Amino acid sequence: MKLDELLQKRSENQCELCKSTEALKIYEVPPAAGADADNSILICNTCRMQLEKKAELDSNHWRFLSETMWSEVPGIQVVSWRMLNRLKQESWAMESLDMMYLDDERLAWAKATGDHENDSAVELHKDCNGQVLQDGDSVVLIKSLDVKGSTLNAKMGTVVKNIRLVENNTAQIEGKIEGQVIVILTQYVRKQS
Repeated sequence: MKLDELLQKRSENQCELCKSTEALKIYEVPPAAGADADNSILICNTCRMQLEKKAELDSNHWRFLSETMWSEVPGIQVVSWRMLNRLKQESWAMESLDMMYLDDERLAWAKATGDHENDSAVELHKDCNGQVLQDGDSVVLIKSLDVKGSTLNAKMGTVVKNIRLVENNTAQIEGKIEGQVIVILTQYVRKQS
């Protein structure tokens, strides 16, 4: 049986964390060395975005952890432990964490990424007004910019369509101006409605 079929059967076609049935995909719990049923779980997009810190952490969404932490699936246990640690400022999360037990091997796996040490703060790409930017958005330049290494001058008011977020740097996006792909600082753009 293929992994996706196995996970769909195990989860009864629901997110193995929050039980949602919307937009389910396989998530390999890092650091995974090859996908298998122990280190892969089926999760919804809401859980994935918050797990991967691509969306603000909603503590109310994660209240189910006090139940899912008891799962027999190693990947679910590890994700539950990591998320409870990220939410430990919440009394319910700290109580659940105090009750949770992971054997030494799973605890080492849970700590391997260092994600549990990070607080719930998420670094997102935001424009000059604090609006969250996503891949594919259109933005307007709020300042004329000289492009380094080029004679191109991007004028204030220029619309840049279909931007791409620069991974691991929330202060930068990529966009195409006059046929040239350039890196633009998010502080100089405003999201177009």
